[in-house]
Amino acid sequence: MQSNKHLLLLLVLLFVGAFNSLAQEDGLISLPIKADKDTIIAPLFPDPAQKDSIAGDSTSLGPNNGKEPLLLDKIKYKAKDYVKLSQKDQKIYLYNEAEIYYQDTELKAGIITMDYIKNEVYAGRIKDSLGNYTQLPYFKQGDNEVRPDSIRFNFDTQKALIWNSRTEQQAGLGQLGSDAMKVYAEITKKENDSVYFLHEGKLTTSQDTINPDYYIRIRKAKFVPKKKVIAGFSNLYIADVPTPVALPFAYFPLTVGRSAGLMMPTFGNDPDRGYFLQNGGYYVPFSDYADITLTGDFYTNGSYGFRTQSVYSKRYRYRGNVNFRYENLVTSQKGFDDYSNSKVWNIQISHSQDTKASPNSRFSASVNLGSSSYYQNSLNQVNLPLTQNNNLSSSISYSKTFPAYPSVNMSLTASHSQNTSPTARANPDQDNIQMTLPTFQASMERIFPFAKKDGIKKGVIQNINFQYDVNARNSLTTNDENFLKAAMFDNAKVGAKHRIPISTNFKVAKFFSVTMGGSYEDVWALETYTQRYERSEDGEIGSVVKDTISGFDRYNKYNMSASIGTTVYGTFNFGEDKKLQALRHVMRPSLSYGYSPSFDQFYDEYLNNDTGEVVQYSRFEGTLNGAPSLGKSNSLSFSLANTLEAKVRDKDSTATEPKKIPILSNFNISTGYNFESDSLKLSPLRINGGTNILDNKMSINFSAGLDPYAIDNNGSRIDKFNIDNGGSLFRLTQANINIGYSIDSKTFGKKEEEEEEEEEAGAYDYVAQSGGRDDDLFGRADDFDRRRIDEDENDKGEDVDNPRYATKIPWNFRLAYSASYFNSARQNEFSSHSLMFSGDIELSPRWKVGGSSGYDFKNKGFTLTQLRFERDLKSFRMNFNWTPFGQYSRWYFFIGIKSSILSDLKWENRSQR
Repeated sequence: MQSNKHLLLLLVLLFVGAFNSLAQEDGLISLPIKADKDTIIAPLFPDPAQKDSIAGDSTSLGPNNGKEPLLLDKIKYKAKDYVKLSQKDQKIYLYNEAEIYYQDTELKAGIITMDYIKNEVYAGRIKDSLGNYTQLPYFKQGDNEVRPDSIRFNFDTQKALIWNSRTEQQAGLGQLGSDAMKVYAEITKKENDSVYFLHEGKLTTSQDTINPDYYIRIRKAKFVPKKKVIAGFSNLYIADVPTPVALPFAYFPLTVGRSAGLMMPTFGNDPDRGYFLQNGGYYVPFSDYADITLTGDFYTNGSYGFRTQSVYSKRYRYRGNVNFRYENLVTSQKGFDDYSNSKVWNIQISHSQDTKASPNSRFSASVNLGSSSYYQNSLNQVNLPLTQNNNLSSSISYSKTFPAYPSVNMSLTASHSQNTSPTARANPDQDNIQMTLPTFQASMERIFPFAKKDGIKKGVIQNINFQYDVNARNSLTTNDENFLKAAMFDNAKVGAKHRIPISTNFKVAKFFSVTMGGSYEDVWALETYTQRYERSEDGEIGSVVKDTISGFDRYNKYNMSASIGTTVYGTFNFGEDKKLQALRHVMRPSLSYGYSPSFDQFYDEYLNNDTGEVVQYSRFEGTLNGAPSLGKSNSLSFSLANTLEAKVRDKDSTATEPKKIPILSNFNISTGYNFESDSLKLSPLRINGGTNILDNKMSINFSAGLDPYAIDNNGSRIDKFNIDNGGSLFRLTQANINIGYSIDSKTFGKKEEEEEEEEEAGAYDYVAQSGGRDDDLFGRADDFDRRRIDEDENDKGEDVDNPRYATKIPWNFRLAYSASYFNSARQNEFSSHSLMFSGDIELSPRWKVGGSSGYDFKNKGFTLTQLRFERDLKSFRMNFNWTPFGQYSRWYFFIGIKSSILSDLKWENRSQR
């Protein structure tokens, strides 16, 4: 009996030992490592009667209503050091790189304890050899990830208690892009897959997750991942210092993509218009393809403005935007002498169609029209650079191609050009707006009647070809007062022109290309004008009276032309051992002849009774396409196009070919001679050219007019050569020069660094779309309220490598010089003469200063001057823009969070001009 007891005890020991051996991963022997407890004391399995640590919540993590726990899938687990099964405690202990997987739930931690009866786990950290806590738990369920200090989780109820949780949520506010919102909480209770309750939490978008620059402290909150956070009393902390910015309750949207929402206004005070709210409004996404932003301004003196911006886009189909701006500007108060009230508006439309959408038709629009003084009087800081823009232009077009032979291209275009210069605005009666509503154009492809359609064309006969095109327009001019009113059509002109050009080309002596041809035009008009001379009622003063004749009328005209040209190459070799190895000169001379007869049949006469002179006129004078020529045209013209480039030895010793450097990209000379003219037969000599030098950093373009004839004391040309009148061979009548120069710190750096840098895209989109310059020579249009922060700028929230600033400071510099000289009648003056420059310097990784200015040598004064200061405060951005003097003198200060989610947390102040 005793031996049987010993035998039974031996079998029990063998069975338990075998079971423990199987429980060890990879058959490793259990190590005598003691697991240190976590600093956060959390009972693994509290007494059922004990209440949860979150006040007011008695929900247990255990099985519901005493039901037996139920697992729907296998639980997979492993650990690096050991896996220990305790039958006594009914638990499994995992140590060092412990992992558990169950359905869509994943849990990793330094230590994990699992109760396989209650189907509950506890996960925590472990200490390394230096005594620091490592291997923080990583909990993932579906797409939601949490990184706490410790966690309790029940597989059956899917509920959890989480201590010091950290999670990151991608969120965005429509057009401003998306950012990552970090959510921290001391205690988090997971109610189900979509609802978490937070106690003592923090919300921030700071890149520094350990010591954030700022955070919003929330005492209690309901957290729905990827949707929202609803919190009680919340206030802003900066560098762990509480601020008075607080709310009794708060709502934080965490939806990814576009969602409707309010846009908080900016508060301030204007010395002329009183207190104001600016840029407040609402954002509404219509669908996945379109949205609209409504913003407005309000001033206590009665001034107000509103803006709408709609952006739409559909991949492979189209994209565009529609912007409308209106401002009611009130200065001073009613009853005062300086009181005034004006209304300005502007509309912009941009539409582009993807070529894949319809290969045979295309619709595009680029519209920028409105009040001529809109940009000069606008209250918005973003319009400052556009105050120097003197022209608004628009174009809307639809084109259609019929590809069947012979193919036909048709287009319908509406265009608009508006002069907004101070001179044009000073005279309200002057017509400063020109429009075509619309222009219809159609053209047929070239037809070669004496050659096969797909064959090679040789000789004069086979190269004979003709085309047909038509241009019909409704053109009008108006001013701001009558713009978009019925009166703008009072002086509209309608006309059409049909044209059939015929030509052929062939070679002469192998090197000369000859082109011969002519064209026939048929011109239509819906109104013509007769003229007569009448005396006044007292019979003392006479004048020419024009009568309008309504109805269709037409005339035709034709001309003939011929030209011959060739290309001459000249190369001057200096030797491959020289630094300058060769010069290559290319000349393209061309000689052209044109003839057109006189169309006397379309001219009438009237007698000037005062002078006895018989005056010829055409009833088509003043129509859209004008009148045919009176008198024959028989002229010869000459042109010479030149290019000059050099071949130099490349500095790169591995290069096998010499480097080509353009000296003159183009240099053109042209003149003409009129055989039919009774005097001044020789045309002025026209010169224009351009080149790029300094490794394409500097561009130079120039033009000039040289007149061989002299002028009299009244400044009129006379039929006498200037050299015979005691002057030079030619008389300079006009000249223009434009120089642009751009350089930066990378110019003197390594070539590899220059290739790695990418250009900043879209920095000047607003100004360029509004008709301004695509650089910052007229100042920068900074919209700090709503502008998108690039990802590269957000990355600066991390630590920046400072040593590179010890050897070089990143900088850039741009310069533009322009001069126009006129001396046609001995004016000897510059109509425009200015120098503009701009640049930026990064004094440190987070400090950037810049400015733009210029000098007008004609008017003896500085152009629009702007100084810019920018400070990157990691999660915040600080900017100060200052226009120190001039008509648009002002300053503007802004500081705010860069993240689009919390972009309304900002402060700004400004002055008005």
